[in-house]
Amino acid sequence: AYDSEEEKALLEASRAGAPTSGSVCVQFERDSAAYCGTKHARVVSNGTAALFLSLVALDIKPGDRVLTTPLTWIATAAVATTLGAEVDFVDIDPVTYNMDPAQLAKKITPNTKAVLPVHLYGQICDMDEINTLAAEHGFAVVEDACHAVGADYKGKKAGSLGTFGCFSFHEQKNISTLGEGGMVVTDDDALYERVALYRSHCARVYGESTKYCRIDESQHPMGKRFWFQDFDDAGYNFRMTDIQAAVGIVQLRKLDRLNAQRKKNAEYLASKLASIPGLTLPTTKPDRSHAYHLFPVLLDEKSFGMSRDDLIYALYYDYGIKVGTHYGALHLTTAYRKRGFEKGQFPVAERIAESMVTLPVNPTKTPEAFDYLASSIAELAAKHAK
Repeated sequence: AYDSEEEKALLEASRAGAPTSGSVCVQFERDSAAYCGTKHARVVSNGTAALFLSLVALDIKPGDRVLTTPLTWIATAAVATTLGAEVDFVDIDPVTYNMDPAQLAKKITPNTKAVLPVHLYGQICDMDEINTLAAEHGFAVVEDACHAVGADYKGKKAGSLGTFGCFSFHEQKNISTLGEGGMVVTDDDALYERVALYRSHCARVYGESTKYCRIDESQHPMGKRFWFQDFDDAGYNFRMTDIQAAVGIVQLRKLDRLNAQRKKNAEYLASKLASIPGLTLPTTKPDRSHAYHLFPVLLDEKSFGMSRDDLIYALYYDYGIKVGTHYGALHLTTAYRKRGFEKGQFPVAERIAESMVTLPVNPTKTPEAFDYLASSIAELAAKHAK
């Protein structure tokens, strides 16, 4: 949610010329690194770009193996697929819906180069177990923390627990930068340099104000010039604008308060849903906090009296309430079925995907809105009870 603070920041950045990746972006990066407890942060155009650049920085290429969860948005796996890597999935914990470290251990091979755990719906994965496997087998850990900005794990922030942490500032996320935006955080100096280069065409500027001034033909084939650009490699354009970053700075200052309200809303909604048969409410492990990007509920069709899809349909058309199904099992999409995956390979993820309903707990929602949502679900359960 935006208010007059974001409006003021936006106008100030606009009046300063609204540059791309200027001083305001740099300030947003400094603030974000300090918040996450990492050495570096780099703003990018969206969460997908953050994941993609992380794998580019790790030099993921054809022949490398990348593991992630089948219960996520397609971007988590697609960034590796588009780089030509072999992508495989790891089944999930039936309680947290996150990657199961025990299943991960069975999937690791000598060519496993990266693992992308997803902090689904806002609860951080079992990172100690995942990082132990990473140390034993030598793969990088790229946290998909797009749902979990601000969440804690044993006193550390989401994004600071792996080789890279990746965030999304899409309009539906816990904080947003005018609809789209993202961030990469890391403690690794060399990997940060690669992310920074590939984010903006791998460009380096040589000229009077840099240490590369007075370059001559003996030092560079482009010859002696007052100012020129060179490119380390063929890179990309995943930059953020200062207008977006100005809003992000304000949103980051509000993050803890917004997440606290999400938690309060989740607890209130849980108290209203607790007595309805056939619903399994989210569980938070005691050594971590939950950012509650969404409020996931499992529905048992037999106990509740109607199917998940029928519930979603009835809530929308009979009560005017829109709820979600984030996400389908990714290995069953056309993109991954044509790459050899099939039904039955990841039974926990398949079962969860088929029975999951995601409810909103946005900070702007009122107790009355949650009362109406809960009473509507209770009415449908009573109406269809067998």
